[in-house]
Amino acid sequence: MKDEPDVKSASDKGAEKLVGNILEVDLKKIKTNPFQPRTNFDKNALDDLVKSVAVLGVIQPITVRKTESGYELISGERRFRASQIVGLETIPAYVRLANDQEMLEMALVENIQRQDLDAIEIALSYQRLLDEINLTQEQLSHRVGKDRASISNYLRLLKLDPIVQTGIRDGMISMGHGRAIIALEDNDLQLEIYEQIVAGNLSVRETESLIRSIKKPNAPKKSTPELPNAFRKAQQRFSENLQVGVEIKRTRNGKGKIIINFDSDTEFERLRKILE
Repeated sequence: MKDEPDVKSASDKGAEKLVGNILEVDLKKIKTNPFQPRTNFDKNALDDLVKSVAVLGVIQPITVRKTESGYELISGERRFRASQIVGLETIPAYVRLANDQEMLEMALVENIQRQDLDAIEIALSYQRLLDEINLTQEQLSHRVGKDRASISNYLRLLKLDPIVQTGIRDGMISMGHGRAIIALEDNDLQLEIYEQIVAGNLSVRETESLIRSIKKPNAPKKSTPELPNAFRKAQQRFSENLQVGVEIKRTRNGKGKIIINFDSDTEFERLRKILE
């Protein structure tokens, strides 16, 4: 864009022509966001985007802030990178004014709302919003549109041993496995269970059962009849839908009970709302 006004605040002359508008901005005038929380960019996904941009151009504008020397990227780094690879000279951009704290908050919130994030990356973004923007969990809940119980579940994953966290990021185990492992405070024991999950391809329910047996090794074992296949499938669906451990106990004469496990008052409130 030629002859751009020297805009530093919304009250400056010419701000209305620049800020809040979608413009074609010279790619060479855009610097990447120093607060970018995202560290992993899937090469295959980026290659697919490059092919799309080469054919259709950039459909969804990126978001930038105006600086004294040009622009700084707030969100849309994959689109920005793809445009550079294709060799475009300009890119459609929505222009904003923002200070460093606002830049960080917008980048983190935009990052959290992506669909391809792993659970640890979400947890780290939540923690940065709490620590660096000084938000409470209640304020964070409103910012990202998630209930506090969900946010708390993600944050608890950061208590896991770093190797276990890496396993979640790499897709070796699920968030459900991670939440089960958190019950073990000893990091060496966490790693031992993690290795057993990977080696044995254990389900979340099997992992929870294994951890219970470790925490209560001397508990007397009762002879209970094996659950029929339909009950086992129902138990697994209940656990997946509620995102907690669920047990179904059934006697030989058909009587039984369903046990829903929870590990905090917050989680109990989340379950109560679902069941009501």
